[in-house]
Amino acid sequence: MGYLYQTGQYALLMQKVFVKPDRWRMFWRQFPKELEKMGMESLPIVIIISVFIGAIMTIQTKLNTENPLLPTYSTGLVTRDTLLLEFSSTIMCLILAGKVGSNIASEIGTMRITEQIDAIEIMGVNSANYLILPKITAFVLMMPFLVIFSMAIGLFGGYLVGMFSDIISVADYLLGIQYAFIPYYIFYSIVKSVVFAFIISSVAAYYGYFSYGGALDVGKASTNAVVNSSILILFFNLLITNIMLN
Repeated sequence: MGYLYQTGQYALLMQKVFVKPDRWRMFWRQFPKELEKMGMESLPIVIIISVFIGAIMTIQTKLNTENPLLPTYSTGLVTRDTLLLEFSSTIMCLILAGKVGSNIASEIGTMRITEQIDAIEIMGVNSANYLILPKITAFVLMMPFLVIFSMAIGLFGGYLVGMFSDIISVADYLLGIQYAFIPYYIFYSIVKSVVFAFIISSVAAYYGYFSYGGALDVGKASTNAVVNSSILILFFNLLITNIMLN
């Protein structure tokens, strides 16, 4: 019954969030700040993780497929398709659920326990719409750019392996990442990233908005937000993959 109650509470919260803002001026003042906080501040971790994963994937694939029957371009092809299909969309979103999700939950949770949300409600403002809508729209808008950026940086990481080691030649790697390229994979990853961005931001906002008590409860809200959004990401990853790639 607990999960049913939480699902209903989440649906009612989203109903309050997705209404026309009382003041568009306030929304547009908050929106660029959220874009910077969720998008630009997430770039360093996206760059670091993507470049290393791209390099590691290239090395692992090459070292574990030492077979003269396999074409030389297979390493680049495997690295490219793994980055495009799973890492840059699903795994990157799971990592960002920890960074962005916990940030949203703790920020809104702190406002709840310090009674700032109650003060906003007393002034006649729709607090859910005012606090949560800019966060969800900003993260949903920024996530596809982060995913595409992660793909490019990951492929560049593999290219660096070819440049600075003798594990694979640059020519073989470049042939692999260009061979039999399917543009639909990028569209598939972008669709997944938009869905996952909505899950991360809305679930985190829900746990933060309904966290009552003290500082310990804000910590619990952040943990619950990350854990539950990660589970939902994995479930919807399976669902979207079955729908779009089957």
